[in-house]
Amino acid sequence: MSMLTIKNARIVDGSADAPTDPVDIVIEGDRFVAVGKGEAAKSGAGDTLDASGRIVMPGLIDCHVHVIATTANLGLNAELPNSWVALKSAELMKAMLMRGFTTVRDLGGADIGLKRAVDDGLIDAPRLIICGKALSQTGGHTDYRGAHSNRDVSWYGDKLGTLGRVCDGVDAVRRVAREELKNGADYVKVMADGGVSSPSDPIGYLVFSVDELKAIVEVAKGFGTYVSGHLYDDAAINRALDCGFECIEHGNNMSERTVRRVAEEEAFVVPTNITYDILAKEGAAFGLPPESVAKIEDVRTAGLECLTMLHREGVVMGYGSDLLGGMQPHQSGEFTLRGQFLPAMDVIRSATLDAARVVRRSDIGAIAPGCYADLLFVDGNPLDDLALLTEQGAHMPLIMKGGAAVKKAASV
Repeated sequence: MSMLTIKNARIVDGSADAPTDPVDIVIEGDRFVAVGKGEAAKSGAGDTLDASGRIVMPGLIDCHVHVIATTANLGLNAELPNSWVALKSAELMKAMLMRGFTTVRDLGGADIGLKRAVDDGLIDAPRLIICGKALSQTGGHTDYRGAHSNRDVSWYGDKLGTLGRVCDGVDAVRRVAREELKNGADYVKVMADGGVSSPSDPIGYLVFSVDELKAIVEVAKGFGTYVSGHLYDDAAINRALDCGFECIEHGNNMSERTVRRVAEEEAFVVPTNITYDILAKEGAAFGLPPESVAKIEDVRTAGLECLTMLHREGVVMGYGSDLLGGMQPHQSGEFTLRGQFLPAMDVIRSATLDAARVVRRSDIGAIAPGCYADLLFVDGNPLDDLALLTEQGAHMPLIMKGGAAVKKAASV
């Protein structure tokens, strides 16, 4: 098995407000096997890289993406041919990898075929964690038929470009949750509130019944996993927590009282503020329908204000972008946007150590023995300037995923 030693590595992973002293990092195969001073001499590894003058970081984790969202018009996206969506998705994922994201968690749409393509090395892409199709309901988020169509929703069942499945009633949600887990989902995603991108569900729309939500949670826990909820409204968030949800996506309109409850119950939150910032500026140009554009301000400002409350109460936050179609190149903009409200150390941790907790993976997000050898070289210190993590990976001369260099500049 091949071995590689990286010398003089000053690590930034979000655990401290300054880089570590220089250490050696030993990689064997696809894993880190040793990290510390003097490890190069112990390992005797023939191949070495010198990280002097650079910062070394764990591979980044985005806890909220939609790799099949090729356009902001998600109704149109669902109509596209599966083969085209798969090929476009591969292109979108490669771009994520070149920005330094070595793992992404898809929140609705990606299937086991895309995940296997990544795992089998058929495409250059981040490690993919999936929920399959998100669970929605008639007239809810991911029901894109609008007021003028009652086409049977079963038509969307095999469409790669659709984010979710419409299911109504306890028996139906139980069956669909089981099917998605049977089909390879790592967890279950539920549209438990209205959304911006769909036509007929206002923010704060209490969609699934309590019995439906509890049934979904029961199925997920029976499979040994968890439920994450698309949630904005305070009442909807509390309702979801009552039913056993363990992760909140977005969470923009949480009250301070609910933030304290989230902290006490040790639930996770994945804010996705960059998507509202970009949607407000460019959503219409990228195909977001007018009725969706009108809903953006309902959540944009509140989401930014919520960040400081979540941080103050010690809530574990994952990094999330949630961008659609042509807006996906702004994926790294969440770093600098959060950095206006939070310390850089905490922003970085949301994409490394804390992100690994959110996605329930102890083998990523850290440069530590036993973890996958995902790492970045960064020209400059991101603790001083989070913009070094933006610009499509321009400041990352080396990106490694599972011990293999997916990008290596001549200067490395």
